[in-house]
Amino acid sequence: MHRKTFELKSTAGLRNWAFASLIFASTLLNGCEQAGKQVNYSIFAFGTLIDITLYDVDKTQAETAFEQLQKDFDFYQQHWSPWTDGDLARLNSQLEKTSDNPGNNASLSLPDHLLPLIKRSIELSEQSEHFYNPTIGKLINLWQFHKYQDKNIQPPADDQIQRLMKLKPQMSDLSLDSQNRLININPAVSLNFGAFAKGYAIELEMKILQKLNIQNAVINAGGDLSVIGRHGDRQWNIGIRHPREDSILASIEVKHNESIFTSGDYERFYFYQGRRFHHILDPKTGYPTADAQSVTVLHQDAGRADAAATAIAVAGSKNWQRIAKNMGISHVLLVDAKGNVQLTPAMKKRLKFLNKSPGSHIIVSKEL
Repeated sequence: MHRKTFELKSTAGLRNWAFASLIFASTLLNGCEQAGKQVNYSIFAFGTLIDITLYDVDKTQAETAFEQLQKDFDFYQQHWSPWTDGDLARLNSQLEKTSDNPGNNASLSLPDHLLPLIKRSIELSEQSEHFYNPTIGKLINLWQFHKYQDKNIQPPADDQIQRLMKLKPQMSDLSLDSQNRLININPAVSLNFGAFAKGYAIELEMKILQKLNIQNAVINAGGDLSVIGRHGDRQWNIGIRHPREDSILASIEVKHNESIFTSGDYERFYFYQGRRFHHILDPKTGYPTADAQSVTVLHQDAGRADAAATAIAVAGSKNWQRIAKNMGISHVLLVDAKGNVQLTPAMKKRLKFLNKSPGSHIIVSKEL
């Protein structure tokens, strides 16, 4: 499911390319009448449409870039997803087998491409006090949010959840030996990098574009994106979705080598017996979070921004400032359960609010 064609055209006739299904408004919020060429290409990966926009490039550059990015994202989709027959799924199967017998700490060889995901996730999980926790793959599978559009989907039984919660899987259950072989001490560990892999993949592909001498680009994966360079004579202007309305809450100019990621409870959810269940799970309770509608993070490291958006959303309105500080994140916008907007002073300076719900408040935190 990907589009193999691309368009080369002047920017005069462009529309807001990334406000797909009103999830996210992208670079052209104010329209544009600029010289130069813009090229667009789309790939389906990580369960979303990834829109790639290159500015001020020729056709040969664009074709080379899109061919490489298509190949890479196809690889990530196959081998970083726990639901394919790729390398991560095979690793999870090995983790299950090696932890069947208590005290069996056999080490597992890792494909080179998985090693950075695990190393960085160990660090990010510790910094986030395990609010970012990619070891809860079994819990995610129980909730079936990857099948959220199925008609007969329903939440798991509480006893199933509690069995996993008693085992408390977390990244500290994993370690690497001197040969970078993986050791697991917890049978409940099953890896799902859904809160990090997309950001890390975008981070890698931005480096590919720069190696190809492309200076101005956006990679937008369903509203989570990174930019390099500029859009002609101005910055890339991005819209942040209102979590409860089909509209833009605020806009922000994203600068060279910056990334913006959002974790929202509106992305994947289903209703059962009149209750709404969304996909952001609290690894400490086993249930969907209830304290934040969405969190948007701005940072230069796309992988860190991706993981932090999820960790801060799980931490919620009472703990988010501590977790953001621990993770080195200074630009945060959190819409809490009441619809109030909580944000850091650094983020407030960058935002232009376009649509705030009546009765909601803007609450600025202390500097982190």
